[in-house]
Amino acid sequence: MGFERSAASGGAFEGIEPDERSAAWGGAFASEGIEPEDEQALRRSFWAKAKRVAAGLPFAEDLLTAYYCAFDRATPLQAKATLLGAIAYFVLPFDAVPDMLPLVGFTDDAAVITLAIRAVMGNIQPDHREAARRALERELRAA
Repeated sequence: MGFERSAASGGAFEGIEPDERSAAWGGAFASEGIEPEDEQALRRSFWAKAKRVAAGLPFAEDLLTAYYCAFDRATPLQAKATLLGAIAYFVLPFDAVPDMLPLVGFTDDAAVITLAIRAVMGNIQPDHREAARRALERELRAA
């Protein structure tokens, strides 16, 4: 599984999608009636925040695994909804514990991501975890 890095941005997380499955991962919610603009907005918000903070988070691999599983067309709708709820919680600016608080700011995000992944564990495939690892490796090399 290879990855493409956007040359324009220089960011390691920019535009990362698995080559072999890119057709299957794009437009992942078309059959569920979710507008492509909404899906793209969530993707942009996710990657913007992920580039800023994910490499330093202890749950970064789980977060990225949740992302790749949620946007995989093969993932059942119920699992996608669970993961997207957790991803949205991470992305949205309102939080039970504000992210800017040192040491405890992302604990609620970690708990939500962990619970979501545990709830849909049977839908998380090895290629989702591999995509997450590669994205993190690229980010750490770029830093």
